Amino acid sequence: MNSGFYKDLDTNFNQAYEMSQKKFSHEELLEMLKNGNIPEKQIAAMSLDYIDEKEACVLIGNLTGCDGKIREAAAFKINQFLAQDKKYIDIFAPFGSVFADGSVDINGNICRIVIDCVKVLKENKNFSDTYIKFLINIIDETFKELDKIVFRDKKYTVNKQLFKLYWCLESLKYFAKEIPESKLYEILEKTSKEKEYTIREKTAEILVNLENEQLCKLGNILKNDENYYVRAVFEKPHQNNNSTD
Repeated sequence: MNSGFYKDLDTNFNQAYEMSQKKFSHEELLEMLKNGNIPEKQIAAMSLDYIDEKEACVLIGNLTGCDGKIREAAAFKINQFLAQDKKYIDIFAPFGSVFADGSVDINGNICRIVIDCVKVLKENKNFSDTYIKFLINIIDETFKELDKIVFRDKKYTVNKQLFKLYWCLESLKYFAKEIPESKLYEILEKTSKEKEYTIREKTAEILVNLENEQLCKLGNILKNDENYYVRAVFEKPHQNNNSTD
């Protein structure tokens, strides 16, 4: 790794440290979120004490399509706001499509934080409707990409799509009862046959809470799966994932 990388790393760290010692106005923080560099946007996101409906799009704009450090800071702050006051549910509810994209970030830690946000935001029906629509679109596109993969494709290509599918299923757990049963069956029927056991395990975590006869048949198949972790889902006490608790 070249010396320029370490120089940039030191510069960013020093700048972030210096900024963390300063007190910025709310307006200055928003301006940094809009036009700042990586450490400026990180510090700005983490330093916000509040945000209103008009300003929410500035923070949301840093949840996707930028450096991972910024995305993680934005996700953390949004999650913090949602835990702080229920008013933020309505403030962030219009951004269902962005949260869907954030749910399948290339950074698993960001996926986890965003899905924690989604579990709270699902209380808003408009958010849920939009989020489900975009989540299903992502799942359908992922299936298409997996179908295109041939033997000679690099393992990275396969793993990238499986990683995305894994986090889609993790999120789907909290919306399964709000998705038309025919569409849900179409998705879970495919994922229950996936070679990667973690995908079958996530499928089992959804099926264990469902009572539809057709879906129960899929669950019965996975109860006898060759992999212990998939079978174990049905053997341990489980909770209703449709809850926001």
